[in-house]
Amino acid sequence: MPDSRIIRTVLSLLAGAISILSLVDARLPLAAQTTSASADDLYLARAKRILKQTPLIDGHNDLPWRIREDSVARGNVDSYDLRKHTPGHTDLDRLRRGMVGAQFWSVYIPGEWRDSGYARVQLEQIDIAREVIAKYPDRLALALSAQDIRRDFKQGKIGSLLGLEGGHAIENSLGALRAYYDLGVRYMTLTHNVTLDWADAALDSARHNGLTLFGDSVVREMNRLGMLVDLAHVSPATMSDALNVSQAPVIFSHSAARAIVDVPRNVPDSILRRVTVNGGIVMVPFVTGFVSPAVLLYDQSSRPVMKDLQAKYGSDTAAITREIRQWRAAHPEPRATLSQVADQIDYVRKVAGVDHVGIGGDFDGITEVVQGLEDVSTYPALFAELARRGWSDDDLRKLAGENFLRVFAQAEAVAKRLQKK
Repeated sequence: MPDSRIIRTVLSLLAGAISILSLVDARLPLAAQTTSASADDLYLARAKRILKQTPLIDGHNDLPWRIREDSVARGNVDSYDLRKHTPGHTDLDRLRRGMVGAQFWSVYIPGEWRDSGYARVQLEQIDIAREVIAKYPDRLALALSAQDIRRDFKQGKIGSLLGLEGGHAIENSLGALRAYYDLGVRYMTLTHNVTLDWADAALDSARHNGLTLFGDSVVREMNRLGMLVDLAHVSPATMSDALNVSQAPVIFSHSAARAIVDVPRNVPDSILRRVTVNGGIVMVPFVTGFVSPAVLLYDQSSRPVMKDLQAKYGSDTAAITREIRQWRAAHPEPRATLSQVADQIDYVRKVAGVDHVGIGGDFDGITEVVQGLEDVSTYPALFAELARRGWSDDDLRKLAGENFLRVFAQAEAVAKRLQKK
């Protein structure tokens, strides 16, 4: 048996060692946090440096419809003052902090609206968007071409483009399509949520198995004009037909990858691979149900509950609302996260390639927001996360705007060629 003094000495040394290790262990989390915070600052600084050099081009913002539907402004551009903090996701200060370089303002109108034909409402929405751009000439500038975007960015202004969301607005008329182009529209989403006489929508019945012959002619005329073909809301068959017809690169102004979140509005892998061949771009949105599998699962589990409540209470909306609130309180909705948006971007890059991915936030067109991407001020945080994941400066520039500028310039080149025929 060892000498007791030796045992006491060993125990004393062990106790001292344990004390030192405990002290070191107590200090480690703080040191790790400090290192992590420093790294975060570096990634964010890098993201901001890139966005100072390259225009961040967002493919979809529903501000014009937000202004139209606002409970106070009711379509009055002066009342919905972007120089102040607005009730929505977008104002000039937050655009500045978000380092937005160019923005497609969606001139959306519902496909279910037939009070006097679509054209009147569509013209009103174009008018609202044009009024917004004209109201803030020091900050916004109407952009009609890829070169306009670059010019406006150099001047410190946000290049402002119009995107028509839903081919129902042309009322089966190529003449109307041409008129919208003359008013500044530079992309048209072939459908919104309603299947048209000439194209199937993702969220409606498939009546044509894609595009009809007239649908083909719409795509060809868009190519001739230089108007980008947007496939964000269409069925996979319509996506495929449009890719067969279009001589110019197509866009998805606000769609994510279906392999991650299996909803009809997202893009299947087979189409992502065809976008690569076509030279187009998929602009990933910040829509919670498109980017988060957990949110999708929650939505799917809640539908039977909502259906049962409607069957139980009929037209008693107050009772239905009360029951829904109680159910949601007991079953909190999961939050979609910035990391999940980055996962979507990474996936599109993996399948379609880094030259074919962009950003299409859908701000002011959504009610629930992604945690970390709550409004237009938050874009730099997303780019910092991608930098943290190993994206190079060149790849971040492509994502920000260079990919879209290439697509737009190629569409313009196709238009010039076709107009010579």
